[in-house]
Amino acid sequence: MSEILLVSVGGFFGAISRFAVSKHIQNRNKTSFPAGTLTVNLIGAFLLGLLIGIQIKGELYSLFGTGFMGAFTTFSTLMLESEQLKAAEKNKLFYSYIGCSYLIGIFLAFCGLMIGKML
Repeated sequence: MSEILLVSVGGFFGAISRFAVSKHIQNRNKTSFPAGTLTVNLIGAFLLGLLIGIQIKGELYSLFGTGFMGAFTTFSTLMLESEQLKAAEKNKLFYSYIGCSYLIGIFLAFCGLMIGKML
């Protein structure tokens, strides 16, 4: 039961953080490019890599890895925004968004993992 509570608390703060960061970035970027979602997903990729690198396990992983990071990052919004760009025939933005999300995300997760292992 305590693990469910930890995931819930982490998820609560992760969702609020995602909303705040994404909204702030998107308000500063007045284009149709989904910079807010991209930003939270890239930060999340790095931080999750870092958590794995420093070998966070057990209750701390439930709180931060599953709870916070699970709610902070958002694959479903990435897919929705990608489809919206494609449907609007904004192909340049579509490919930029997908490319940045995956390539930079994988790179940042790797960086986080390596930095975490050094700590």
